[in-house]
Amino acid sequence: MFWSKNRKQSAEGMALAGKCRLEAESLYRSGTYHCAEAVMECIRRNFAPDTPESVVGTVSGFGGGSGSGCICGAVSGGTVAIGLVLNDKKQTTQLTRELHAWFKGKYGTTCCKIIRADNDKGVCPLLTGEVAGKIAEMLDRRQDV
Repeated sequence: MFWSKNRKQSAEGMALAGKCRLEAESLYRSGTYHCAEAVMECIRRNFAPDTPESVVGTVSGFGGGSGSGCICGAVSGGTVAIGLVLNDKKQTTQLTRELHAWFKGKYGTTCCKIIRADNDKGVCPLLTGEVAGKIAEMLDRRQDV
């Protein structure tokens, strides 16, 4: 399996990215999942549906910046979700770097405390959806060799 940063996203991938944005945001807004859990559950459902739902619990500690307010839970949960789907250290590292760079470029930081200081908590469902959509977009660019 090969992953290309420069490969264009397919029409199906664009639709899936949009679906993941809405789904993760909705999961967060349901009150059943926080940011990290919503991203993980959305990616699990759409990219690793044979994986038990119980795996979502592995990211429960990441909500609210892992309790300390540092790294955004959506980003940290998304990092775990990428690893779940790819199960490849090199590719996971590449996509994680891309995710962090994209997020920092868009929001200026990956720190939950800083993001929340500049925005109210209402921004969290939106960030959660955007992270899930970005991950879906990145995973769509994978191609078999």
